[in-house]
Amino acid sequence: MVGEFILEYVLRRSTRRSIGFTVDDDGLRVTAPKRCSLADIDNAIRVKQHWILTKLDERRQRRAARLEKPPLVWDDGAKLPYLGGEVTLRLYHAPRNRTEFNPATMELNMGLVQGATEHLLKERVKNWFKQQAEGLFAQRLDMYAARLGVQYASFSLSNADTRWGSCTVQRVIRLNWKLMHFSLPLIDYVVAHELAHILEMNHSSRFWDHVGRIYPHYDEAKNLLRRRAQELPPLFAAD
Repeated sequence: MVGEFILEYVLRRSTRRSIGFTVDDDGLRVTAPKRCSLADIDNAIRVKQHWILTKLDERRQRRAARLEKPPLVWDDGAKLPYLGGEVTLRLYHAPRNRTEFNPATMELNMGLVQGATEHLLKERVKNWFKQQAEGLFAQRLDMYAARLGVQYASFSLSNADTRWGSCTVQRVIRLNWKLMHFSLPLIDYVVAHELAHILEMNHSSRFWDHVGRIYPHYDEAKNLLRRRAQELPPLFAAD
């Protein structure tokens, strides 16, 4: 109980020294040391209740705003957000499915067999975005890891709703392929953020100092990423 509210949360035990809180579209997640009792965790939540309730309300409002936007119509000429700009979807009938991107015209040409469904088209577009993400993210991770003086073990793509990245204690980094909708500086911010977790698995002042060493304007990027995420149309609303 937090005031008049029943607050649900997911609890994860870890080797961290303090209780941590994360709020995303799935709600509140609490990470606590194994030695902490449930009473300790409840008290910590009450201490942070204003921050938690504010963040939960912000997430609710952002999700509602995204859902109010009309979904993309998957026709020839549709505009898809890509690296802060747009690519134009060009559809044509072909004897076999094929995908070609023309960077000069920023057109994504999709050859579709007769009877191809919208679901198939969306999956192919999604796969194209993921292919672009794999190459770009690997390049940016290597560049910023060298600047920070760290090494990551591996990286993979995630498909989370609004969580843009994560880093484990094993130095495994996951980056959301949907970052490809945003400009390169915002992608770089997330890359720098996750790499800094190799040095600090928290969001302490020391963590942000590490981020600032390789990405000085992180505050501006963090706020801009939040705004841009709200502006995105629901591309894959049926997923």
